Amino acid sequence: MTTESVFTGLKVLDASTFIAAPAAATMLSDFGADVIKIEPPGQGDPQRLLSFVPPSPQAHANYGWHLANRNKRGMVINLKSPATTEVLQRLVEWADVVITNFPHGTREKLHLGYEEVSGWNPKVVYADLTGFGDAGADARLPGFDLTAFWSRSGLLASTRDAGAAPTVPVWGSGDYTTATAIYGAIVTGLYHRERTGRGISVGTSLLATGVWATGTLVAGALAGGTPFELHDRTAPVNALTNPYRTADGRWFMLAMGIAHWPALARAIGHPELIEDPRFADAENFTKHAAALTELLDTEFRSRPFSEWKDALDRERVTYGLIQTPEEAAQDPQLRANDIVVPLEGVSELDYTINSPVNVRGIPKVPAKRAPDLGEHNDEILAELGYSPAETARLRAQGAIPDTTEEKAA
Repeated sequence: MTTESVFTGLKVLDASTFIAAPAAATMLSDFGADVIKIEPPGQGDPQRLLSFVPPSPQAHANYGWHLANRNKRGMVINLKSPATTEVLQRLVEWADVVITNFPHGTREKLHLGYEEVSGWNPKVVYADLTGFGDAGADARLPGFDLTAFWSRSGLLASTRDAGAAPTVPVWGSGDYTTATAIYGAIVTGLYHRERTGRGISVGTSLLATGVWATGTLVAGALAGGTPFELHDRTAPVNALTNPYRTADGRWFMLAMGIAHWPALARAIGHPELIEDPRFADAENFTKHAAALTELLDTEFRSRPFSEWKDALDRERVTYGLIQTPEEAAQDPQLRANDIVVPLEGVSELDYTINSPVNVRGIPKVPAKRAPDLGEHNDEILAELGYSPAETARLRAQGAIPDTTEEKAA
């Protein structure tokens, strides 16, 4: 039985690779869109291999591939073959949305530039992702989340403690953040088409999304603001927004304003500190932040987290346990809110991660495995109007691989 959702009937051509742009197509597929993903012959999208490349967690399942490409139909076509252009044109004419992340210059050579695509289908919403934007000296540079989203934006320089070298952030985190931005751009484009009847070109860049994520600091720099030094856990700007360790080695993050200091003082069993002149106002809190941090360190190290959880919850102190990804995967809150959902069709993988957008009262479709390489070639070509003889011709011309080659891959 097919689940009806927001985008049931919407047709999407996913001509993109790696994570950010394909994951945006996956978000559309979660709401019922029919997504055809095209890949090059050989190994296909490099994302097929990234689950097995360090520092990705080692597992038998190709979890990264299914996360970024579930619910799609898969097709292998050789965009470098002249014979492929007619297939691509039919796919574009079929589609409501076309998504690509090929660099400027390359996309035009592959007949995926906006002018050619919109000429084939004037109503198409054309969504593209670049590393560094459409203009400027670096517009044609390849960009990845580590380089464009994290490094160039100022985010990576800011997410470290004083004296520490920059570290390697969570692999793909910038990509999945950017996927949400591309999804938003596509939905905006669809609304434009709904109002005007015309297609449009929309998109974003890893750099733009990274700067948006660093927005408070970059906006402050634009205002000529004086930045604080990098965070020093032992002498922070605000001891009430700082990580602390408990007697059983668990770390948690306090996240409080000064107005909530009395609640914390009661929670740690020192209500007399509420009247301490060192913590009477914002200026004194900043001046004595190192002393307060030392005091809190001593207190929190004296008892296990379970006891502190009770004490902090009783006083309604805002904090968060710092969980590992393995702990997060087992957090019951994720299943209670369908953040983790069952994945159909993969024997070695029972669950995957849901996309973060929900429309209350309208279900998403059940998550199904990502396609095998070229799995739906014949099915899609038949839907596009190709007879078996014409499909054989395309194979002979090198537009699509031989069926035996697809199975071998």
